[in-house]
Amino acid sequence: MTDQELLTSLLAERSSKKGHFVLASGRESTFYIDARLTTMSPDGLAVIGRFGLSMIQQSGWGVDAVGGMTLGADPVSYAISYASASLSHPLRAFTVRKEAKTHGTGKLIEGPFRSGDRVVVIEDVITTGGSALRAIEAVRAEGGTVSGVLAVVDREEGGREKLESAGVSVITLSTARQIMSALEKRGDRRP
Repeated sequence: MTDQELLTSLLAERSSKKGHFVLASGRESTFYIDARLTTMSPDGLAVIGRFGLSMIQQSGWGVDAVGGMTLGADPVSYAISYASASLSHPLRAFTVRKEAKTHGTGKLIEGPFRSGDRVVVIEDVITTGGSALRAIEAVRAEGGTVSGVLAVVDREEGGREKLESAGVSVITLSTARQIMSALEKRGDRRP
C-alpha cells in the first residue's frame, strides 16, 4: 500500500462522517472530515510526516519551514518537521495564532519562524481556502515567502482554485472524492 493509499484509508476509517454538518466556512455539507482524528494519531502522524515531506521535496520548492493556522495545521507541520530531522536542511515548524498574543512579545506566529523564511503553509482540510489565506497573510506580514500550500485533504469545493487564483501552488495528499471512494469500497454505510 502506498502512503497515499494508507493515508486515504485512515482518513476514511477515522475521520469521515456522513450526516448534516455546518463547516468552519459556514457551508452546509452531508460529508464531514475531522482530519485531526487521523493527524493526531501515531500512525497518522507517521504517514503524514513521511508523505508530506516527500511531496514537498518533489515540488522543488526548497523551503525552510512549514506551518499554518492553529489547530488543524499543527500536528501536520510537526510531523513533517520531525520527518525531516535527518536531512541536511531540516524543516522548522511554526504555528499561526488566530489572534496575536496580548501579552509577552505579542507574536502572531509562534515557533522558530524567521523573517526571510521560504515556507509551505499547511492546511488539514481545504474547503474555501480561507484559513490558508489568513496564514499566508500572516507569514508575508512577518517577512516570509510562501512557496505553496500543502493540504492533507481537499474537499474539492473551490478552495484549491481560490488559492491558485491568488498565485499560490497547492499540493494535496488526499481528496474528498478519494475518501468517499475508499468508504464505498469498504461498503461503509455509516450515517
